Amino acid sequence: MKELNIMVVDDELIVRESLKGWLEKYGYGVDTAEDAQEALKKLETEAYDLLFVDIKMPGMDGIELLQRVKENQPDVIVVMITAHGSIESAIEAMKAGASDYLMKPFDPENLELLVEKLAQIKLLVDQNRWLREAYEGKSRFQDLVGQSNAMQEVFRLIEDVASSDTPILVVGETGTGKELVAKAIHALSPRRYGPFVAVNCGAFTETLLESTLFGHEKGAFTGATHMQKGRFEMADGGTVFLDEVGEISPKMQVDLLRVLEEKKFYRLGNPKPLTTDFRLISATHRNLEEEVKKGVFRQDFYYRINVITVPIPPLRERTGDIELLAHYFLGRYNQELNRNVTGISKEALDILTSYDWPGNVRELENVIERAVVIGKKTRVMPLDLPFQAEGLPRRPVTGSLEEMEKNHISEMLRTCGWNIARTAGLLGINRTTLYKKIKKYELKPQVS
Repeated sequence: MKELNIMVVDDELIVRESLKGWLEKYGYGVDTAEDAQEALKKLETEAYDLLFVDIKMPGMDGIELLQRVKENQPDVIVVMITAHGSIESAIEAMKAGASDYLMKPFDPENLELLVEKLAQIKLLVDQNRWLREAYEGKSRFQDLVGQSNAMQEVFRLIEDVASSDTPILVVGETGTGKELVAKAIHALSPRRYGPFVAVNCGAFTETLLESTLFGHEKGAFTGATHMQKGRFEMADGGTVFLDEVGEISPKMQVDLLRVLEEKKFYRLGNPKPLTTDFRLISATHRNLEEEVKKGVFRQDFYYRINVITVPIPPLRERTGDIELLAHYFLGRYNQELNRNVTGISKEALDILTSYDWPGNVRELENVIERAVVIGKKTRVMPLDLPFQAEGLPRRPVTGSLEEMEKNHISEMLRTCGWNIARTAGLLGINRTTLYKKIKKYELKPQVS
């Protein structure tokens, strides 16, 4: 917080020297100017973060200097120096863009608190500018964030495939942002004004998935108390996104293949065919080629949904995006949670960039949200990270696959405060599956 470069502008030598001495004692770099003209000349050759400007000076007064500074360097923070009899002038200066005012005589303790507050404001301004410039450099595409070569290739592929109606298969590990990719393709497509209908195929039993996709008539089965449109019908003119398509049963694969080929389907309990017009985007974290070889996944259905593949790299393969993503999520959760965490410490950032991220971008988002909620300082610190206590930034990769799964689920539950719905969402599974895993591994909340 000691990076500010400060200039004190006051025609009284004792004011300049006393402020300079106190501020240098607090660790800041300080320059001085005895009038507005000298200050403007120095501003031409030197970058200042913060100006202390006396309101009443001979020649050009402080308010005019403030206006000149804000015209040319709007990010410079200006604090007006005023006496008790000049409060109205201080209020006028605040309206003109001053960040605060300092009352004579000065209280050194209040001065230090004021400068610390302004240093936080500068950090936020710098962070916002950095993010803005990064995004303008094509680091943000729709709601996807990334400046690595791998993500730039994903962005180019999205642009290439968006204009057609060709079925797309988005492949990538859990938490890499497959649905965001699907939404970006839809948003750039001619169907952008039509509905985007997402279905997580892994969250339904076969019977419930059939009813969800095709709809049903009243009385079609026990509990069907009214007619319900299916997702295919709702998506007419838009896009259907089938997430975790690798979880669909072979029977459902046959039914879906028929819909894709004929663009017709039947509501459960209704013999009359219905037509629909949608573009299909599917996603999976599974290796469907291997599933086809094993006979678990139908080859004809695989070829039908996988005309074009869009692979999403895991976060560990684009570590250059971690800092950008972390600041992006920091800004989001500062706003959503009404917090003021102004940055990420170097030590915490080192841990974030060294971690393997088995839960990918979704896990990083959760970690930053958690840090914003529990953090006690103005920046994210190592103690705010859920995995800092392990002593090493990377997770150990020894042990069985089941042991790794147990540890990961346990950590995510702890991070989410045992909120089942949120944990299941971050893990990319449904709540029923999560409850089964909790029972299987005999996981229990830790009592503090």
